[in-house]
Amino acid sequence: MTDEFVISEIENNISTITFGTPKSNALPGKILELLAKTILEEGSKKKVKAILLKSAGEKSFCGGASFDELLEIEDLETSKKFFGGFAKVLNAMRTCGKIVIVRVQGKTTGGGVGIACAADYCFATKNSALALTELNLGIGPFVIGPFVERKIGISAFSAMAIDADFRSAEWCENNNIYNSVSEDIKEMDLKIEEFLAKLSGRTSEALALIKKVSWENSANFEKLMPERIEMSARLILEDSAKENIAKIKERLKAK
Repeated sequence: MTDEFVISEIENNISTITFGTPKSNALPGKILELLAKTILEEGSKKKVKAILLKSAGEKSFCGGASFDELLEIEDLETSKKFFGGFAKVLNAMRTCGKIVIVRVQGKTTGGGVGIACAADYCFATKNSALALTELNLGIGPFVIGPFVERKIGISAFSAMAIDADFRSAEWCENNNIYNSVSEDIKEMDLKIEEFLAKLSGRTSEALALIKKVSWENSANFEKLMPERIEMSARLILEDSAKENIAKIKERLKAK
C-alpha cells in the first residue's frame, strides 16, 4: 500500500472506505478524485446498505487540502479542478443513495469539516475538535459551505468562517455535527460496531428513503458549486495566499 490511498471492503452489507495520507490525512487532488469515485461505486452496489467513511491513524481525521499541492497551483483551471475535487467528494456522499456514517478520531480542519458535515450520522471522540481554517490561508470555506450550513445554520457557519477557531467535540455534538462523542477511539469503535450491526439488519429500501428525504432540500447544492469553486480557485492564486500557506507549513515543521 502507498502512503496515499483509498481502500474499501464490504462486510455484513456495510462498505468501509478508508483514506489516508502522510500529512494529517490532508487531501491531494488524486485522492479526492479516487475518494469520490469509490463512494459512488460502493453506493451503487445492491448488497451495500450503508457506508462507513474513515481515515487512517489515530490522530487527525483530515487536515483539509494538501498544502503541498496548493503551493504548486499556478493557473485557474488547475485550481478549479483541485477545489472541484472537494465538491465531488461531498456531492458523492450526498447522492450515493446510501447512508454514510463518518468516523472522526481526531482534529479536523478545512475540507475535513465538510466531510464530517456531509455525513448522515457522525461518530467522534472528545479530542475531535474542528475548525474552518481557510481564512488563515487567504481563502474561505466556500465549497463546503452549503454542507456546513445545513448542519449548523448560516449564523454559526459565518462565525466559524470568520474567526477560524477550533470548536470542541462537545460544541459539535450540541450543534448537530457529531451524533455520538466517546471518551476515546476504543469506545467510539465499539459504538460504531454496534450501530453498524443494527443497520445491517434494516431494510435497504427504508434506509434509502431516509437518505432521500433527509437531503431533499439540497438540490441547489449542485448549482452553487461552480461559483463556489471559482471563489476559492481565484483566491488561492494570490501571492498573499501562497505566502500564508508557506508560513503555516514552516510553523508545522517547527512543532
